[in-house]
Amino acid sequence: MKKLKLEELGRITQAEFKKAKKLPIVILLDNVRSLHNVGSAFRTADAFRVQKIYLTGITGTPPHREIQKTALGATESVEWEYQESAEAVTMQLKKDGYKIIVVEQTTESTSLNDFDPTDGNKYCLVFGNEVDGVSEGVIALADKAIEIPQSGTKHSINVSVCVGIVVWELFRKMNF
Repeated sequence: MKKLKLEELGRITQAEFKKAKKLPIVILLDNVRSLHNVGSAFRTADAFRVQKIYLTGITGTPPHREIQKTALGATESVEWEYQESAEAVTMQLKKDGYKIIVVEQTTESTSLNDFDPTDGNKYCLVFGNEVDGVSEGVIALADKAIEIPQSGTKHSINVSVCVGIVVWELFRKMNF
């Protein structure tokens, strides 16, 4: 066994990425404070060919050195847009046929293990603020809430880790 060099990985170029078929998923970051979490979301979106990232409220936007530190150029490959209101973006995405999935602990949450994406559907995955979670206004508009099963003492997982787990699981289940 030997570690592969970057040129041996066979990755596509940014131009090829922009033209490539995308996972039918967009990510909405609802008031995410940490610029490192934002950058990590971009990196995950690039890795799994997510269609787009929506940055809302206080969520930081590129170009910013703290975002770039973790994104490592993914802000150039992944399409993104900033909008002040997460609720307005959510309503527009619903009109555009997206199923709104909040990643949040609610009275009606489904375990990520039990959530099966349906072929032909488009999904918007909403990830919330590191302290307050997904805003109540967006939860009220959601089609479904999912949560990652946990068995430790803490009540939540870091936003960037959560994005990685959820997007990977949907990527896997959608056989992309």
